[in-house]
Amino acid sequence: MAEVGRNELPVVVIGAGPVGLAAAAHLLERGLEPLVLEAGDGPGAAVASWGQVRLFSPWRYDVDAAATRLLAPTGWVAPDPDALPTGAELVAHYLAPLARTETIAPRLRTHTRVVAVARDGADKTRSLGRERQGYRVRTVDSTGTVVDVLARAVIDASGTYGHSNPLGVSGLPAAGEDQAAEFVTGPLPDVLGADRARFAGRHTLVVGMGHSAANTLLSLVELAAADPATTITWAIRGGSARRLFGGGTDDELPARGLLGTRLKDAVEAGQLRLLTRVSIEHLVPGEESVRVLGASREGDLDLNVHSIANATGFRPDLDMLREVRLDLDPVVEAPTALAPLIDPNQHSCGTVPAHGERVLAHPDDGFYLAGMKSYGRAPTFLLATGYEQVRSIAAALAGDRAGADTVELALPATGVCSSDLALEADQPGAATSSCCGSAPAEPQLVTLGVGSGAGVGFATGVAHGRSGDAAGA
Repeated sequence: MAEVGRNELPVVVIGAGPVGLAAAAHLLERGLEPLVLEAGDGPGAAVASWGQVRLFSPWRYDVDAAATRLLAPTGWVAPDPDALPTGAELVAHYLAPLARTETIAPRLRTHTRVVAVARDGADKTRSLGRERQGYRVRTVDSTGTVVDVLARAVIDASGTYGHSNPLGVSGLPAAGEDQAAEFVTGPLPDVLGADRARFAGRHTLVVGMGHSAANTLLSLVELAAADPATTITWAIRGGSARRLFGGGTDDELPARGLLGTRLKDAVEAGQLRLLTRVSIEHLVPGEESVRVLGASREGDLDLNVHSIANATGFRPDLDMLREVRLDLDPVVEAPTALAPLIDPNQHSCGTVPAHGERVLAHPDDGFYLAGMKSYGRAPTFLLATGYEQVRSIAAALAGDRAGADTVELALPATGVCSSDLALEADQPGAATSSCCGSAPAEPQLVTLGVGSGAGVGFATGVAHGRSGDAAGA
């Protein structure tokens, strides 16, 4: 670090998803140099993997203000602000054009996976002079070549979507889970599209009780109507699916009620088999199927299935950060100051207060978790909240303490936890309100430290469940 001062180095942003690219846009507006490192082959690679899922928030809440200002001179035409995009549309009509701008494009490296972050020249135990050191970010490209990148600061916006909770009990993988990986999908496979052949006429086990599970189950039910040889089993660790079924026609939000009602009707009609009090203890892979062994309320569990959709929730990858001094809550695995604001045992998306850089700071200055990864294991993340996180972080890195501490959000006072509730959003007369409440309210101005009881924001587009989903409750 002797040849180049820390402040002359770029700010490394890990992940080119919505929050990562928003971070780059805000850094550029502040006169700071970003370098965005993306493991996938293009921007929004994780979003593209669930491209068939429709967000439950309209376009007006899915784009970042600084990113929009970068796009404006390019002739970019903003989508209909009241339309609900799919994940694929979010990438095609927003993230990809943003990544192609002349300011972002030269600062974006794809096929570049970050495997470790550390203070340059200092391991986790060294304190002397630590605050003067920048960061060393170790990357591996698609050829396996290792390249270290030096940075003045690091914003880890890599998300959690690729790191599912295990299928086994107690937060541990079932015996044989790694060996059975070829039979396990993520929570939102494209059942009716690209992945249809994998599920048609075959037996699928869906594990979990969040809206991702519900979305996949209903797609499988639709597939089974066209191909009756398709078999569906749904496994939850709790004793009842009542929470996911919701209030049905009495639900104050019709789209949420519709999701629960459709799933409840499918179960009662025998279109799928629901197993409760399930614990998966052993997976035994075969040539074309996997044997699932364990227990359920009905007794011993012994199933042969062709695929398992793991909808048990997500957890952050913290191994890459073991040399960084982090201050994380031991339960939620979010920054300690943020954890009580997002604890899913106490909060839904609509009650998470706005927050900024001061809440996200760690003992190692200049390092931040942002976006979904900042929430650790909590499923209450909102996309627009992530945009405000990185706006505040960029202000702090630029020395604007007042700007960092003042959080401004022109959003409804309630948010949406799941995007896949808009099952009928493209149908005439369908409900388009958020799952947590109301139409847009007046802009809110929140100064951190003063306090705000109102949660604000909109969903990422990925269906995340409540705390019980991590355990398939």
